[in-house]
Amino acid sequence: MAATLRKRLLPSLPLSVTVFCFWLLMNDEISAGQVTMALLLALLIPPFAARLDREFASIGRLRSVPRMLGVLALDIVQANVTVALQVLGPERNIRPGFIWVPLDINNIHGIAALTSIITLTPGTVSSVLSDDRSHLLVHVLNLDDADEVIRQIKTRYEMPLMEIFP
Repeated sequence: MAATLRKRLLPSLPLSVTVFCFWLLMNDEISAGQVTMALLLALLIPPFAARLDREFASIGRLRSVPRMLGVLALDIVQANVTVALQVLGPERNIRPGFIWVPLDINNIHGIAALTSIITLTPGTVSSVLSDDRSHLLVHVLNLDDADEVIRQIKTRYEMPLMEIFP
């Protein structure tokens, strides 16, 4: 009975200790009021956090990481040059647009990595993930060929991420 009550009040002792310590670290002084507030937060936050749906990352094969990072670095450099030329050129040559990229990756951590990679690449921004996680809305600065942009995202980034996050 006591263990059940403790588990309900403190579902995660490490989280409670972390919240307590961070609250005290974020304040200028340690006073009775700040310690009381830290204790209150350390007791209130973990039960709410325990109710969140947790999806743990499972890591697959990492052999594609170096190649993907190299491709990403090259793409970022090329995209910087392309975007600079587009922005400095005539405005009428820029045709922005949104595209829905169908996703084959199911792992939320892989999807998060994919959205970050897309946003890191100049000229593209991840905008919305569909509720069922099957499509990602991407804004493209200059959208000439939507199918080609989708193909590049899927082959250059999504496929390697599916190996990393199965």
